[in-house]
Amino acid sequence: MNNNNNIIQTIRELIADATLLVRQEIDLAKAEAAEKLGQIQAGVAAVAVGLLIALTALLVLVQALVVALGNIMPPALAALIVGVVLALIAFVLVMNGANQLKPENLAPKRTIRSVRENAEKMKEGRSS
Repeated sequence: MNNNNNIIQTIRELIADATLLVRQEIDLAKAEAAEKLGQIQAGVAAVAVGLLIALTALLVLVQALVVALGNIMPPALAALIVGVVLALIAFVLVMNGANQLKPENLAPKRTIRSVRENAEKMKEGRSS
């Protein structure tokens, strides 16, 4: 009779532990998802700002081309330099934002690692 009570108690503890583990994994996944949402927002903002600067650079470069072709004067060179600098800044911002949006940077790595570790521990427990 005592053996049956021990088995029942062990099963209850196992179910309680498994339930707690699932809840913790869900909490971790939620926290990591919220973190990744912030990363997505920052990446989208950086791409948007980069594209806005790229548009400005294009306008300046077009203006520089018009001035250069119309007058062939030093002010055109100044406009060309400003346009190139803006284009470089835009390029850096767009590449940085696009890098933040890569799928491998958005994966919930801690959750995946934790689930794998827990699955391994459960497998080891069954083998014993």
